[in-house]
Amino acid sequence: MNSTAAHACLLGAALIYGANYCIAKTVMPEPLAANTFIVLRALGAAILFWIVAAKKITWPDRSDGWRFLVCALTGVCINQLCFFNGLALTSPINSSIMMTSNPILVMLISMVVLRQRMNTTRILGITMGALGAIILLTSQYGSIYTEGTRGDIFIFINSVSWAFYLVLVAPLMKKYHPTVVAAWVFLIGSLMVIPMGAQGLFSVQWSALTRWQWFSLGYVVIATTFLAYLLNMLAVSRLTPTTVSSYIYLQPLLAVIFSVLFDSLLGIPFDSKLTPIKIISALCIFIGVYLVSRNDVKFFR
Repeated sequence: MNSTAAHACLLGAALIYGANYCIAKTVMPEPLAANTFIVLRALGAAILFWIVAAKKITWPDRSDGWRFLVCALTGVCINQLCFFNGLALTSPINSSIMMTSNPILVMLISMVVLRQRMNTTRILGITMGALGAIILLTSQYGSIYTEGTRGDIFIFINSVSWAFYLVLVAPLMKKYHPTVVAAWVFLIGSLMVIPMGAQGLFSVQWSALTRWQWFSLGYVVIATTFLAYLLNMLAVSRLTPTTVSSYIYLQPLLAVIFSVLFDSLLGIPFDSKLTPIKIISALCIFIGVYLVSRNDVKFFR
């Protein structure tokens, strides 16, 4: 895979996450609680990855066992549990702003763990992206709330966890096929989250779910979890973790775009006002992603 294809994978994943902002809200917290939804996501993705990677599956080398375990812990268990439970406690703007810390965290961890070199252009790109995302989010919701401190902490832990995952999984992508890495990571991650949400599966009235809710459930499991993770993993195999994480800045912009489409085409009420401030923030986001990903080079010595 060349760098152009890797960037296309990241754009595809960002589009999936952008739509997920609207779609997932129609099934959470009702009729599915956060932890129950996480169990479905992890199990569903694990099954799909094992089907896709069936002919390539190999036992990881013993020396890599700890890395697979930590990747499952950071990329599936802590990441998803903290994000969904944090989102239930804090405001959307707070959670989104906390997540914009991810590229900075990835950059710092990469400098220490992977010895990735930073330059002024990358730092400027991360700053521009963060500025654009914050402008967009504050203009969309009006103000930054002060309540929900506990939820904010959960979201920040999620951001730190995802940053460690992006950095730690990169060497595995160089050694194993991405689908094999995903299969093992989600299998281990599923075993971690099942005790926390499996009981809720028996309290859901499955027969009462509407067609849209079934579609939403399938979208989150197949597209948001399986396909988006796969696209991110394919990108990590070619690009630096800092570049991969910089695409998180596109998600608030795409969420606004999808909210307009959902409102106008499906009649689902979301904030659909496009303003000059949002256009300016969009330019900041695109410039930031360009500066961070420009001249992306291999970062292992």
